[in-house]
Amino acid sequence: MEEVYVVKMAKFRHSLHSRIRKIMKKYIEIPLEVLERLVEGKCVEGSLRRDEWTGKITFRAYNRQPCDRNRDRLIRKLEHGWVKESKERIKLFESVPKELGTARLLAVIDRETKEAKNALIDRELDIMDFMD
Repeated sequence: MEEVYVVKMAKFRHSLHSRIRKIMKKYIEIPLEVLERLVEGKCVEGSLRRDEWTGKITFRAYNRQPCDRNRDRLIRKLEHGWVKESKERIKLFESVPKELGTARLLAVIDRETKEAKNALIDRELDIMDFMD
C-alpha cells in the first residue's frame, strides 16, 4: 500500500443558489512522491478526481516524459517562406503580404511553389549523387 498525505484546501464559498452560501472544506489525498516534488519547488501537473468508491478527492500527477523530437532540416529558404524536411513530412510555408494585390499574390505563390519544387528536385539529385 502506498503512503498518502492528506492536504487541507483553503476554505472557499460554494453557492448553489444566490441566497444560500456555505463555506466548505475539502481534503485532497496526495501521494508521497508528488509531495516530495512540491517540497523541492518543482511544478507538478495532474488531475483532481473524486474516487467513486470512497468519495475522496485524490490528486494524480501526470507522468510527463521529455520529448525527443528532431528539429526540422531546412531545405531552402524562400523569399516569403521556407521548405523544410522532418522525419515523416516535407513542409512548405508561405506568408505573403496582403498589400500586393490578388494578381501579384497569385504570381508570388506560383513562383514560390515552383522554387520549392526545384529545391526538392535538387535535394533528390544530391541524394542520388551520394549513392553512386
